[in-house]
Amino acid sequence: MNLHEKMILMGEKAVAASRELAKLSQKKKNAILEAMANELGAQKATIQEANGKDLEAGKKAGLSAAMLDRLELNDARIEGMVKGLLDVAVLKDPVGTELSCWNRPNGLQIKKTRVPIGVIAIIFESRPNVTADAASLCFKTSNAVILRGGKEAVHSNQAIAKALREGGATKGMPTDAIQLVETTDRDAVRELAQMTGKIDLIIPRGGEGLIKAVSEMAWVPVIKHYKGICHTYIDASADINMALAISENAKVQRPGVCNSMETLLVHKDATETFLPKMIARFKECGVEIRGDETVQKKDSNIIPATESDWHEEYLDLIIAIRVVDSIDDAIEHINHYGSHHSDAIVTTNSEHEKAFLSQVDSSSVYVNASTRFTDGAEFGMGAEIGISTDKLHARGPMGLEELTTYKYIIEGTGQIRP
Repeated sequence: MNLHEKMILMGEKAVAASRELAKLSQKKKNAILEAMANELGAQKATIQEANGKDLEAGKKAGLSAAMLDRLELNDARIEGMVKGLLDVAVLKDPVGTELSCWNRPNGLQIKKTRVPIGVIAIIFESRPNVTADAASLCFKTSNAVILRGGKEAVHSNQAIAKALREGGATKGMPTDAIQLVETTDRDAVRELAQMTGKIDLIIPRGGEGLIKAVSEMAWVPVIKHYKGICHTYIDASADINMALAISENAKVQRPGVCNSMETLLVHKDATETFLPKMIARFKECGVEIRGDETVQKKDSNIIPATESDWHEEYLDLIIAIRVVDSIDDAIEHINHYGSHHSDAIVTTNSEHEKAFLSQVDSSSVYVNASTRFTDGAEFGMGAEIGISTDKLHARGPMGLEELTTYKYIIEGTGQIRP
């Protein structure tokens, strides 16, 4: 059986599984999710052993420290995956929710109701915890899922998927509700992206190159998550201590993820009170600073920022800093250079707050908080399937509701159209 035939068979199995999933009650699905979580925890040592193989291979391949961090499954991250599954289990199932209902003059009753999308393919890189997050959210919404992780996490993904399937099977999870493409052949991605009639939606998670490649070759709908060029703007009225803490957290807490800050914008009136302290903090944390001319004057070691720096998603301990003359300039910079992901303002000025919230065209806009909160779990979604920088049909962290569509249910008493 060649690759094409294998992938078609996976698609057919997923379609069959999606029909079985549609029959499951919320109670049954929750019990299966809890069994998945228990088995994931029980197989922690096996999963970490597999992850160790991937980490060793990654080091030999020269992966960056940020990439290795995304790849690692330490105790806390496995516990996080287990918790994510349990959190999803207790969330309200959106499937079957009545969105609206109305009656027509002829007596017909029309209901708009949430239903599963059907079969979803997730293509992702580096972070093996996506295997558990994606599987749990798709399962909760009665969607069959086909997962295709990157070659750098192949052993980790296989171990996690095995634990999920084995745990789910103990409580009656339909066979093939969760499938993992185990080949690292890149042609498998093309097969998934062009599997019309079997896959209803494809979600790529990873670098810009992967997302563009999938989008260009896809014949099925794609929800995209492009670069996370996130900004924090320090307004003239900002509380300095708050601004320092938020900026440090947004850049340093975990620099290798998409919701970390890549560009810091500072109002010209805050250059004396805020900027020297922030530069000192960044230097203490090992952050490489690239700045405009005003920023460079504060420290001789600051690297001159180029035009490309404002477009850059570093995913590392590197920050670009620019001084702006006004909030309008900050908003213009963000809308021009940003990726519509997550952007924040630190301010005590209510008018500036309103302007920022209404005019910054991003999926998540913050006031006096770190962009690092753009995350399904932090938003109370239990987990997330990804963060969409599209505007249709989902935007921002994608939880359960974003994995459903709707259909109209029309009830009559014998009406015919004249």
